[in-house]
Amino acid sequence: MIVLGNGLIIILSIADARLHTPMYFFLCVLSSIDLIFTNNTVPEALANCFNHRPTISFSRCLVQMYVGLLLVATECILLAVMAYDRFAAICQPLHYMQIMSWRFCICLVAVSVAFPCLTTLINALLLPTDFCGQHTINHFACELESFLKMACSDTYIAELYLYISCLIFLIPPFGFIVVTYGRIGLAVLRMRSTQGHKKAFSTCSSHLAVVSIFYGTIMIMYLKPQEKSVSDKDKVISVAYGALTPMLNPLIYSLRNRDVKGAFWKLIGRKRSE
Repeated sequence: MIVLGNGLIIILSIADARLHTPMYFFLCVLSSIDLIFTNNTVPEALANCFNHRPTISFSRCLVQMYVGLLLVATECILLAVMAYDRFAAICQPLHYMQIMSWRFCICLVAVSVAFPCLTTLINALLLPTDFCGQHTINHFACELESFLKMACSDTYIAELYLYISCLIFLIPPFGFIVVTYGRIGLAVLRMRSTQGHKKAFSTCSSHLAVVSIFYGTIMIMYLKPQEKSVSDKDKVISVAYGALTPMLNPLIYSLRNRDVKGAFWKLIGRKRSE
């Protein structure tokens, strides 16, 4: 379902000229992130459901863990960028294309990837060197918090940096989104036409729903006090942002978006005519 939904969003965003706008460019990038993130962990987790003793190599575990960290951090920033895009579209409609030029959009995506790459690299440099015990990860996938609990060496610096990184990637982007939508709300209240209200609500409601689900689960997972062991509740929450959110994103954006639905039926009609 994740591959089908996000793959369809990417195909429609590329194939339909009406969707060649900054909003759908960012949506296409978001779907790409969700696709990579899901394929990084979910297939192996599903396969392990049928193994009596599931195993993973050390190098594969590191790749899975740091790719996951990189993509989650990138999505946090990208959702804030998408909120700014909606702000420009609603509050500065006459200057929207000047503000959100293609060069500026590409720069925003580049920054959204580059900064998480830097912090993920630092996280990798703080990797513990000594491991002991049964080398059993108490999780569905390689997750940094569970990985650090297997270390025999001191992990205080690594855990502190992880917590600070979470604060940096969660609080400022989320605060920016809240402030941005506050300003959008004030702008919508000043609109006199009912049609303008409906259009603004339709434009922003999908993004707000995605933000609520994604940030809600991530904040519960990473901003709570750290425990000595990973609980079953933590595992369920990780599944929520690791599999449920990527599955819901295409549904939220497509079901409430006339342009996406129009592009879909146009593509279907073209295939039938061929």
